[in-house]
Amino acid sequence: MTAPTDHQPECRAALRREPRQDAFHWRFFVTALSFSLFAIGAIVFGLILLPLVRIIPGRHEVKRIRARNVMRYGLRGYVALMRGARGMDYELEGMERLGRPGQLIVANHPTLLDVVFLLAFVPGANCIVKRGLWRNPLTRNAVTLAEYIMNDPTSAMIDNATRALGEGQAVIVFPEGTRTIPDQPLVFHRGAANVALRAARCVTPVYIRCEPTTLTKSQPWYRIPLRRPRFSLSVGEDLDIDAYRDTPLPAASRALNQRLQRHFQEALARRGHARDAS
Repeated sequence: MTAPTDHQPECRAALRREPRQDAFHWRFFVTALSFSLFAIGAIVFGLILLPLVRIIPGRHEVKRIRARNVMRYGLRGYVALMRGARGMDYELEGMERLGRPGQLIVANHPTLLDVVFLLAFVPGANCIVKRGLWRNPLTRNAVTLAEYIMNDPTSAMIDNATRALGEGQAVIVFPEGTRTIPDQPLVFHRGAANVALRAARCVTPVYIRCEPTTLTKSQPWYRIPLRRPRFSLSVGEDLDIDAYRDTPLPAASRALNQRLQRHFQEALARRGHARDAS
């Protein structure tokens, strides 16, 4: 009988390793192409298309809506291209309930494409996005002309989001502030709860999942999953926050933030178990 060697555990692990599926090398090419197209699109939209629609005569609000519609259809085309090229797939549930006046849309943030999906399918939405997009020369003009809200400093973000909701805009926010760290619990910041209590007419959760995971925090674009990723965006029922409005704002936002974080953890866990059972 052959004595076991130090290499046998690695060999057994290699045999158990999931094989590459769904035209792995083609998906790698599609992913690389999509990142290149996104960069080119950001330049074209930021330097040509958005400035053109902004100079067409009209009220300020009308110009803003035009710019966001251009962004929405551009991002929807981008998503359709990725799906058509078999780089990924997605499913949407309840998206027709998004985009209502004064609606705060609260979503978890597992992947880089979350904001792309929401801006592509929510008409006229504003969005709180990271400061780095204003520093990036590829995206600076696009986010400026669409009048999205910078997430930093927090005080300005809260004021701007409150004003947008008061004007009847729908606002998208990711309370984590950055992408979820894989296999770690959600960590929400109080800014979203603070804005909700100040001005939201309704607060609507959107639960985002991606299986297998891809484009997570600190994961480079070229590390694509072994199977085609499938994104799932499911809109939940509006959350009742009236009980928090009678409490002083600092304490109320802290309590509401804890509730939001717990709500998302439980809802995502239920959806994960339901998916595994099916």
